[in-house]
Amino acid sequence: MIVGLDMGGTHIDGVIIKNGKIINTVKKPTDKDNLFQSIWTTLKELLSEHDKSEIQRINLSTTISTNAIVENKISSVGMIIQSGPGLNHDFLACGDENVFISGYVDHRGKVVEPLDFVEIDKAINLFQKNNIESYGVVTKFSTRNPSHELKIGEILKKEKPSQITMGHTMSGKLNFPRRVFTSYLNSAIHNTFRDFSHSIKKSLDKEGINAPLFILKADGGTMNISTAEKKPVETILSGPAASFMGMNGMLSTDKDAVLLDIGGTTTDIFFLADGVPLFEPLGIKIDRYKTLVRAIYSVSIGLGGDSSIGVEKGKINIGPSRKGYPYAFGGPKPTPTDAMIVLGLMAKGDRKKAYESMEILGKKLSLSPIDTSKLILETMGNIIQNKVNELLDEINSHPVYTVKELLHGKKIEPKLINIIGGPAKALAPILKEKLNLPCYYPKNYHVANAVGAALAKPTTEITMLADTSRGIVSVPELGIYEKIRKNYNLNFARKRALQLLEESAVSMGASKDEVETEIVDESSFNMVKGFYTTGKNIRIKAQIKPGLIHELRGDKYDEG
Repeated sequence: MIVGLDMGGTHIDGVIIKNGKIINTVKKPTDKDNLFQSIWTTLKELLSEHDKSEIQRINLSTTISTNAIVENKISSVGMIIQSGPGLNHDFLACGDENVFISGYVDHRGKVVEPLDFVEIDKAINLFQKNNIESYGVVTKFSTRNPSHELKIGEILKKEKPSQITMGHTMSGKLNFPRRVFTSYLNSAIHNTFRDFSHSIKKSLDKEGINAPLFILKADGGTMNISTAEKKPVETILSGPAASFMGMNGMLSTDKDAVLLDIGGTTTDIFFLADGVPLFEPLGIKIDRYKTLVRAIYSVSIGLGGDSSIGVEKGKINIGPSRKGYPYAFGGPKPTPTDAMIVLGLMAKGDRKKAYESMEILGKKLSLSPIDTSKLILETMGNIIQNKVNELLDEINSHPVYTVKELLHGKKIEPKLINIIGGPAKALAPILKEKLNLPCYYPKNYHVANAVGAALAKPTTEITMLADTSRGIVSVPELGIYEKIRKNYNLNFARKRALQLLEESAVSMGASKDEVETEIVDESSFNMVKGFYTTGKNIRIKAQIKPGLIHELRGDKYDEG
C-alpha cells in the first residue's frame, strides 16, 4: 500500500494505491499558515479506515521550498566564493554577505594558488557580526578537486551554522555561476525545509506510522527525507513534477503531446516528444537564479479555478492572483469555479452564491449570468491556447532535449492534450476546440498529482571524471575521489559508474528491483603533451531512469 500526498497552493490531495489500484482519495483545503496541520489532517482522513501497518511508503510532493524562495522566506546566507582569475565578481554575489577569496584550482583539478586562511577568518568575523545563519562555499573547478571547499568547510563547522553547502556536492556538471546560485539556494531554504521535515516525522512517529517517507524532486523522481534535508534545493518544483508523473501514470502516450495541470491557483504546462517529457538540459531557473537542479520542463501561469476575476474596460480579466475561496464557498471574488457551478459543470458549493457572482460581473458586461459564465471559460481557453502556441514556437526554435537524449532536428507537433486538475472535465471540450486536438482526462483527474507522487520512483544522477594522467577518478555528487591506475579505460569507468549509481539509489531508500541504471553520456579523449600521449580524460554521466513504481490499473479516460 502506497500513500501519495500532493501539497498544492489551494488544496492538499491524497491517495492510497494498492496492487495497482486507487482505493481511496481525499482533497482538503491548504492552510498556508499551518501547512503541517493541513497535511496531517489530510493523512488522518485518508487512512481512517485502513491498516497503517500496510503502508510501504509515503511519497510527498511539496511546495514548501518553492514558496520559501518566491515569498523570500529564507535564511540569511554568507557566501565564500573562490572564482579564480579573469571572472567578474559582481553577478555572482547572491548571499546576504559575499566574500570573494584568492586561491585557484585549474580545470584539471591542480592547485595553482593555495588558500589564504586569513581571508577565511575575516569572512567568519563578517558573518558573525551580521548574524548570518547559514553558509555556502563554492570554489571554481571544485568538481575536479574539492580540497579548498573541504578545508574551508572544516573551519566553518566550528562556528556551528545551521547549514554549510559546498558547491561540489550539488552537481557534477561544469557551470560555475549555476553552482554558486544552487549552493546559495540550498543553504537559504535549509531551515524552512528542516522544520517542515521534522514536524512530519514527529507526527508520523506519534501515530505509529513507520513507513519510509520520500519527497518528490523536480526531475519526477523521489529521494528519502534524510537526503532531502541535505539537498532541499532538489525539491524545488516538486509540485509540477507530481503533475507530470500523474499524467504519465494515468494517461500514457507515445505521441507528441501537450500536458496541462489546471489547479486552483496555477496552470502547469508540459510537452512530450514521442511520449517522452522535455527536460531542462542545464537546470531550472527560479526567481532570478539559474541552477543546476535537473528538472522536467514546465511553465506555470497564474490561471486556475480559483483565480480572481474582474472586468476592466469591458473585458474579462482572469488572474494571475487568487484572492481566496470562490464566491460559492464564501470567498470575496468571482472565480472560474463559480462559472463552472453556474453552468452545472461542478456540483459542489452554493449555486445561488455562484449565480450572484456571475450577475455582478454580467452587469458590467451587459450579459446574463449564463453567458458570463460561458465567456469566462472561453477566456480561460484562449489564455491557455495562446500560451501553448507561444511556448511551442520557443521550444521549436532551439534543440529539443528530453529526459533521455538530445533530439536533433525534432519539432514538437502535438497530436493530443492530456489534462488533469479540478477544472479538467469542464475545460476539456473548450481546449479540444481551441487547440483542435483530442483532449483526454482520467477518471481521478481531481487527485492526479497525488497519484503521480505515489507512483514516482527514486532517481539520481552522477557525473564521473577519470584523469589517468593524474591517476584520479571523481564523482562529486557522492563525494568520491579515488586513485586509479594508468590503464583505467572507458569500460572500467562504465562499470564503476553504474555500481556507484545503484549503491547511491539503494542508500536513498530505493529497492533493487526499482533501480534501472543507464549511461546517458560518455566520452574518452587522449591527453597529449608535446608529441606524447600522457593519459586519458574519461567522462561518464549516468542516471537511474525516471519512471513509475508500477502501472496504474482500472483508471480509464474519457475524451472531452
